[in-house]
Amino acid sequence: MSAVAGNFVEVFSSVQGEGPHVGASTLFVRLGVCDLRCRWCDSPHTWSAAETCRIQVTRGVDAHRTLANPVAVAAIVEAAEALELDRHAFVSLTGGEPLLQPDVVRSLAESLRGRGPRIHLETHGLATAALERVVDWIDVVSMDWKLASDVRREGESFKEAGTDFHGEHEAFLKVATRAFEVYAKIVVTTATRDEEVLEAAHRVARVARDTLLVLQPVTPRGPVTERPGAAQMLRLAAAAEAIIPNVRVIPQTHPIYGAP
Repeated sequence: MSAVAGNFVEVFSSVQGEGPHVGASTLFVRLGVCDLRCRWCDSPHTWSAAETCRIQVTRGVDAHRTLANPVAVAAIVEAAEALELDRHAFVSLTGGEPLLQPDVVRSLAESLRGRGPRIHLETHGLATAALERVVDWIDVVSMDWKLASDVRREGESFKEAGTDFHGEHEAFLKVATRAFEVYAKIVVTTATRDEEVLEAAHRVARVARDTLLVLQPVTPRGPVTERPGAAQMLRLAAAAEAIIPNVRVIPQTHPIYGAP
């Protein structure tokens, strides 16, 4: 195994809380640093590099140890094995934004793939060049499709109009289709504009029409204090289904029972 090391936030065993594989046993490896600012982010502590990485010691037990960053990939693999790696359906490489550390993602995927769990990459769907370097080692690409109504790049202000991400996401999706499975996910808030979602659906249709599009009603946190109503979600789902055939409304489930 190579001597690659990276910035990691935590390693823990749980179940997938969102998307089409909700409820599946998943070993999460969370990497540090993100270059976007989402108003509804559930892990703002990952925006900057972490000083230490929190590692669950035993699966199903709330006991942890810490390692100082940077942490060697070999140490992360060792931690995964201690958490019964081969008894999970997925290993989720999440963040932060994992593709800001492509060498680390590649090394992790190479080390863990073929050992039971499928390699699941959770990404903001913008780092296309980085994805090119790792996609052949990824089984599932879960890409967010960010909307200008609720997301800014690092350093940009929400007081000013945001620029859309559609072109970058379309380019990313073209590469992501090389993975065994890819789906796109849009977090919907009360500020989400119908035309943003429909533009995303048209872009997905242009690249790979059968790609699953998940519409995820936001879980209120931070400055986002309410969920979109049923009328908004159902309207958006019906409109998107008129463009692409595979659309689902799937909320986050892990906040319901308090899982990380």
